[in-house]
Order: sequence, then structure tokens, then C-alpha cells
Amino acid sequence: MAARRPRSASEHDSDNDSYEVLDLTEYARRHHWWNRLFGRSSGPIVEKYSVATQIVMGGVTGWCAGFLFQKVGKLAATAVGGGFLLLQVCSISCFIASHSGYVQVDWKRVEKDVNKAKKQLKKRANKAAPEINTLIEESTEFIKQNIVVSSGFVGGFLLGLAS
Repeated sequence: MAARRPRSASEHDSDNDSYEVLDLTEYARRHHWWNRLFGRSSGPIVEKYSVATQIVMGGVTGWCAGFLFQKVGKLAATAVGGGFLLLQVCSISCFIASHSGYVQVDWKRVEKDVNKAKKQLKKRANKAAPEINTLIEESTEFIKQNIVVSSGFVGGFLLGLAS
């Protein structure tokens, strides 16, 4: 991030603006502002709790997340299955209506619209790829820094799915 450095009176007349680079990460390392907000004991979870406490905390939160994931997953599977069922009924009705002569389908237009939709999906997928990569990198770094809590979470998550 660039910040303007103060200018003297003689520099105000000049059209040549100078900028000084301010490294915010270094500034944050040197000035622990979060200590004033959250207290001296705030910091990474590794520094505050024992290994057993971290595993229990990760396991409990993982179990809760796994249990909710299981329940929501069943609901989502039911909704998707019902949607496919309705889609099949509608497509069978359209197929019968088409072959009976009640409905005329412009298959060239359908093919053109499907190809247009494919191109739009490819463009959107290419735009989303860098965002997904950064999310994966950040998640990997978080897991590396909090390996004990993460392993407890994974174990609890699997138990929550099984219950």
C-alpha cells in the first residue's frame, strides 16, 4: 500500500508527486494493536491451550459440524431427488405431447441455446479458478498452523457423520 509522505511548501507547487511505500505486514508485527483490543493473552490457539484441550475443542466442533452436515445432506439429497423426479415427469409429458403433435420443438434453436450456455459456463469457471486456488492455499496454511485442532476437528467431523 502506498502512502503520501508529507511535503514541504516548496514541493506543493511541483506536479511530481512522490510516494513512500508502507509495508503493513511489518507495521502490524511491530505494533501489536490486537493486544490493546483483546488483551495480552490473545494470539494463536497453540500458545493458549494444552494439546488435550485443543483436540477436545476440535473434536467437539467437528462432531457438531459433521452432525449438521449429515442432517442437511439428507435434506438436500431429498430435494435434489424430488427435483429429478419432477423433471422426469415433465420431460415424459413433453415427449408425449411432442410426438402426439401438440407441441412443435425447434431443435436447432435448442442446440444453439445450449451451446451458448456452455460457453458462458466455461467463462465463469475460468474466472473463479484463481479465487478457489487462493482459498485452498489459505486453508492449507491455517491447517498447518493449527494441526492439533484440525486433526481433532476431522476426527469429530467423521464421528458426527457416523452418528
